[in-house]
Amino acid sequence: MKFWLFKTEPDVFSIDTLASSPGKTAPWEGVRGYGARNYLRDEIKKKDLILFYHSSCKPPHVAGLAEVVKEGYPDHFAFDKKHKYYDPKSDPQKPTWFMVDVKFKEKFSRPISLEELRSHGQLKGMVLLQPGGRLSIQPVSEEQFHYICKLAGAKSLPG
Repeated sequence: MKFWLFKTEPDVFSIDTLASSPGKTAPWEGVRGYGARNYLRDEIKKKDLILFYHSSCKPPHVAGLAEVVKEGYPDHFAFDKKHKYYDPKSDPQKPTWFMVDVKFKEKFSRPISLEELRSHGQLKGMVLLQPGGRLSIQPVSEEQFHYICKLAGAKSLPG
């Protein structure tokens, strides 16, 4: 099992949106960066755990937990001319973009802000906290994941 941080803008897709989705499950669609795409396509596996991160809000924060329930598959929205994630260069025979399905696990009663994350020396190596750590999907170490869950008082701590 691996651990990840998935960034999303809460006005586009929030932890509450995921929690209210049918079966509390939704595709993680629309990723259009190659580094994040590579994680979706090649490394993220079923049962991997996700820190659900709200970006482009005040304050940016880790909002809760999700789990991967379906491994990487072609993002079919890239082929739909009417969809906001349409990519005219993407070929269904050789897909460029991928997505995974994620399932809601928990919304933190106490979101952990970016500022608070930066204040903990135990987290200084997190990709999110590094200069240029802008990927929408980032690996997180097991130790970092557990530490953040404990800070947030997570009810569904893994392992």
